[in-house]
Amino acid sequence: MADHRSADSVYWVEPKRRAIMPLDAFHLSHSLRKTVVSDRYRVTADTAFAQIIALCADSALDRPDTWINPSIESVFTELHRMGYAHSIECWDGDRLVGGLYGLALGRAFFGESMVSRARDASKVALAWLVARLRVGGFALLDCQFQTDHLASLGATEISRRDYLGLLSTAVDGAVAGALGAALSPGEASAEAPAADFFALDRLSPAAPATASPPLGKLIAQLLVQTS
Repeated sequence: MADHRSADSVYWVEPKRRAIMPLDAFHLSHSLRKTVVSDRYRVTADTAFAQIIALCADSALDRPDTWINPSIESVFTELHRMGYAHSIECWDGDRLVGGLYGLALGRAFFGESMVSRARDASKVALAWLVARLRVGGFALLDCQFQTDHLASLGATEISRRDYLGLLSTAVDGAVAGALGAALSPGEASAEAPAADFFALDRLSPAAPATASPPLGKLIAQLLVQTS
């Protein structure tokens, strides 16, 4: 994190109690379900990563300053280019009105920031993210800090010890796989991340790779299914 938008440096933060979103316990309220099913917003993934992180970094009336400085933007843009950082975008017509971004490693997704410039846009983005992670075989959605907003959607706080246990299982083998990708072919690790961020886009066998993302009705169904 950075102290403010124009800060020159960043620092690491490790909460004593960590907020996580159990992927099988997302709270899809009646009103949010109606919004998702109605396809009020067009939702995409990884189509406007730079725009999403810039929107998250922008000031707003309820958030005059943010912790996302240019260094963080630059690093995450590069991580996106490498295939590790991802975004979910909500559109009202051609206008980007909300979304989120984060980092995928192994079977863990680390949510970095979410933003809303229209009613429930960030909630819709999170709902689509949870459905995507469930379909893709993820095991952990790290929300970092608990907020009332996240708690209303099902996020819970756990101890550092419990979090590290979940984290260890979720990223097992992934770090070696990521390092192996930077080695020569003969040195590369045989292990690779098990989860697939794009599995949702291939959910329908008849759909081509370039098909539009699944509609909101399917997302709602995925969220209420039990594991």
